[in-house]
Amino acid sequence: MALQPSLHPMIVAGEYDAPHTLDIFLDYVCPFSAKLSRTIDTVLKPWFDKGGQYHGRVKLIMRLQVQPWHASSTFTHEAGLAVARVSPEHFWAFSRQLFDNQGDFFDIPTSTMTPVQIREELANLAAKIIPENKVGEFKELLKLKGSPNGGVAVTDDLKYTIKFSRQNGVHVSPTALWDGLVANEISSSWGEAEWSKFLSEKVK
Repeated sequence: MALQPSLHPMIVAGEYDAPHTLDIFLDYVCPFSAKLSRTIDTVLKPWFDKGGQYHGRVKLIMRLQVQPWHASSTFTHEAGLAVARVSPEHFWAFSRQLFDNQGDFFDIPTSTMTPVQIREELANLAAKIIPENKVGEFKELLKLKGSPNGGVAVTDDLKYTIKFSRQNGVHVSPTALWDGLVANEISSSWGEAEWSKFLSEKVK
């Protein structure tokens, strides 16, 4: 499916021109999304990347799915978008790091923190992944603009991801689309066997 140029780092597996597209909508503070992200890392990326059996035939796009009932969801997704801007080659590595540390950004741990403090914690996490000379640039992207309600430098990218989900009727994470249609059978509990069966039926 369509993907604006600034979000090309969200193609986390496979080639841009692969004929089949698997869109997976994930929320950084959703436990089920974290579970599926590990499967992407261990099962799907090896199959879709160079040398894999589906290389050149399937690409996987990670779609950022902000879920407002998780209070810090917006902040974590801003961080993902900021990494995509300053160090696009580290977007997936940062995403996996954030999923593995998502508990630090759950409702109770962040309940006494200000938005500035949450963003600072996210910057500390990013500093473990992105080059040292990119950390300052990352922080700048998450600074509030001069106007009282103007958001941050990646707010427009955040709006794009939210509008994309809404127009496609995606309400929760994880949700998966295969070639643009919702694939309700896909589950975060799927392992290698289930994915192997699904792909063998879909990719001819």
